[in-house]
Order: sequence, then C-alpha cells, then structure tokens
Amino acid sequence: MLPFLKKFAFILALLPLSAVNGQTMVAATPPMGWNSWDSYGLTITEAEFRANATVLKDKLLPFGYRYAVIDEGWFFANPEARSTPDKLRYALDKFGRYVPVPDRFPSAGKPPAPSHRDDGNSSMKLPATIEDTTFAPIGQWLHAQGLLFGIHIVRGIPRASVERNLPIQGSPFHATDVADTNDACPWDPTNWGIRDNPAGQAWYDSLLRQYAGWGVDLLKVDCISDHPYKAGEIRMIRRAIDKTGRPMVLSLSPGPTSPSHAAEVSTTANMWRISDDFWDVWTTAPGTTFPQSLVGQFVRAAAWSTFDLKPGHWPDLDMLPLGQLRPSPGWGEPRQTRLTADEQRTMLTLWAMNRSPLILGANLTLFDEETLRLLTNRDLLSIDQDAAHRGHPQPGSAGASLQVWTSSLSLKDGHEAKVAAVFNLGDTSASVERSVRELDLLGAAGNGTATVREVWSGRNLGRTASIHLEIPAHGCVLLIAQ
Repeated sequence: MLPFLKKFAFILALLPLSAVNGQTMVAATPPMGWNSWDSYGLTITEAEFRANATVLKDKLLPFGYRYAVIDEGWFFANPEARSTPDKLRYALDKFGRYVPVPDRFPSAGKPPAPSHRDDGNSSMKLPATIEDTTFAPIGQWLHAQGLLFGIHIVRGIPRASVERNLPIQGSPFHATDVADTNDACPWDPTNWGIRDNPAGQAWYDSLLRQYAGWGVDLLKVDCISDHPYKAGEIRMIRRAIDKTGRPMVLSLSPGPTSPSHAAEVSTTANMWRISDDFWDVWTTAPGTTFPQSLVGQFVRAAAWSTFDLKPGHWPDLDMLPLGQLRPSPGWGEPRQTRLTADEQRTMLTLWAMNRSPLILGANLTLFDEETLRLLTNRDLLSIDQDAAHRGHPQPGSAGASLQVWTSSLSLKDGHEAKVAAVFNLGDTSASVERSVRELDLLGAAGNGTATVREVWSGRNLGRTASIHLEIPAHGCVLLIAQ
C-alpha cells in the first residue's frame, strides 16, 4: 500500500464517529474487526491479544477492520475451571466490578499483597481477589496503533460481589441493593440479574464509568438480547453509556433477537445478534439452534430482511469462524475452519448483503493468504459498508435451495449499481440461466442489458441481457451491474 494511503487508513481508524445528516454517531456503518472468542474462548492473555492486534493493524486495518475485542473471561484467574463454577477465582475491584487478572494481563497492574487476598481461605464461597487493575494501558496501546478497543461482559452483577456486599461506586448503594437473585442468566454461573431501580442504574453507571476510563470503544453485553430478552437492562446500559459522554458501540448477544423487538432494540443498541452462536457448520439437525448453522443463517437473515436499516444500528449475523480456530476455541476442538472455500464465500456474501458487522474470529497469528484475500475483497466490503441499502431475498426465494438476493450499491459519483447474489444451498452443483431483468440488475436506463462483473472471480461478463451461472454445491455468485 502507498504511504499516503497507509496514513489515511491510520487516521480513519482513530475516528469512531462518522457524520450522518450533519450529526455524528457511532457505528455509522457496520463495525468491522476481530474478537478473541472463536480462537481463544475464555483463555486469551495479554501477549496473545497484542499479537493478534498487531496483525489486525498490519493486514486488516487498511481495509476498515479496526475493533479488537477481548471476549468473555478476562476476570477469571483460572478460566479452565469454567465447567466447575464453584472453583472459579475472580478478580474484582473494591466496588465489586470485574477487573483484568494481572497474571494474564501484566500491564493491568500488580497482583495484590498476600494480606489483601481473598482467594478461598476466607469464609466466602466464591473465591476472589480484590485488585486495583485496569485495562487502560491496553486501550491506550490499541489507540496508538489506530485500533479501537472492545470487551465482553455478561449482564448483571458478580455473585462474588453480592456475597461480599461491596459498595457501588459513586452511590449510597451496595451490591445486595442491586442484585435480583431470582434473575440469573440461564447459562452463566457468574452473575445475578439487576433490579430495575435506582440501585441497578447506579451499578451500570459505575461500570460504564470504569469502561470509559479504560478507553473502551465497543461493549459486547451477553445474555441480554434473547433467552432472555432484557429490555430494562438494555435501557439502563444505554443510559449509562450516554452519561459517560464517550462514543461506544453497544453490541447485544446472543440471539435470536426477535424481529418483534426491532423498533426498540434499534433505538438502544448499535448491533444485536439475530441468531444463537454461529459456528463453522453448514447445517444441523432440524430443531437444533446451537450451534447455529450457515444454512440456518439464511432463515434468520430473511426474517430481518424487511427491517429498515438506520445508520448506527445493525442486525448482527455473528462472528466469522474463518481460518485457524485455535488454541482454545469457544466451541469444539482446535481446528482449521470446517467451512469449505465455497461455503466461506457464501457466508461472507450473505453477511455483506445483509450489511452485517464483520467481526473475524480467526487466530490472526496463523493467518493464511486465502482467508486474507476473502476478507479484503473491496467489492464485497463496499457492499457490506453501504449503509444506504440492504439485500432482500426475491419473492419465493427464502427457504429454497436456490436463493436470489438483490440490493443496490451507492457509487462515489452519486449513482447506484445493482447487486445480485445467487446462492446454491443444495448439495449438488446447479446450472442457472437468468436474464439481468430477472436478477434485478437493470439500471435506470432499463434497455434490457447491463454491464456485469462477478465479485469473487473478478470476471467481467460484459454488457449482456442474460447470464449463465454454474454454481457449485454450497456456493454462490455475487454480481454487480451498472
């Protein structure tokens, strides 16, 4: 890349806000970046995180990937004990908030002196250390690289903080005033729910002050957008973010967030998961919701395809389980992604047509050139980042083995191109003949022909009235016409 382009990309990445209709907003286009979960699960360390962030800066930042996110478990001293929750050891500050474990994140601060430890030798059932650690050094380092900083939390308040009844910073409340012990996350053993009252708001206010001080640019909150959907806590977190004055993407998971919540969630969140955890599987048994399969994502995407996109608010198809998923993926054994090359192109095309955030899960220190080429296809990225349009399945297409999704694409000269994605979800190759009119690829002139190119092959099909497509099983073609 030319030096002046590198400098421009660096400056652009420092700007989490974009101008829309004369106002600034966070996530004006679908966020792009990297998350630790798919390759490291609960186990990410500072050295591993910095190594991945360095590759993110060097290879993906020039294309718009700028968020580096530490997913779940950064406050566990022994994340390997997650399956035996009573043995987990937590790191808390004196106000009951999780803080990074210094043994895993050395820049966060020093471990407490033995006289200040509370590691299971006390009468407490939930072992914890009371620490004065911070993610601020990591946030500062990322910002110096031109990257943006994200962390994951589970909604609620630590059970260990409630057991100790620690005070809530900046308020007269204590943890027992905040916790709703009848509202635990069904699959998470670490937190209690929050009462929808002034104490609960004070708790989230204290959390977001902490995160703003760390330089957090994206907050991923789990167990909140489905099973169960927690409208009250979403609103409290939104208010707390706004009070800090710091621009911060609010990302909600897991899904499937119901489209019935679209009007509400699109006013409070910047991105929200529309499926349960998506992994590198083509299909699953009927009725199975975890892990979410790629075929299943077509159903979820179609259900949201009528949602009126608004800059700053994006339905999220989940992370991209590409490349090497190791050494400790959040689900399954360490592996190279199970998705074939055709399935990977199908996944990225569906995400782009739906204007979904693009958050990569690969171990970037093991990045391969083919995955890099897929993720940096400029036509694909221009479609995904076009906030003015989104894709829709053609009538009768949703649920079929052969699906056609269409969209428009804003061009720099103020005109629009037409986009069509043709997906073959069947298990055998398909030979398809379609007119450009049938594929909705005609421009304003509408004389029955269009100049068409195919994104993935780079093949220019010239000016034509019809297109013959050979689509492999589980594959797709992505067409742009002018």
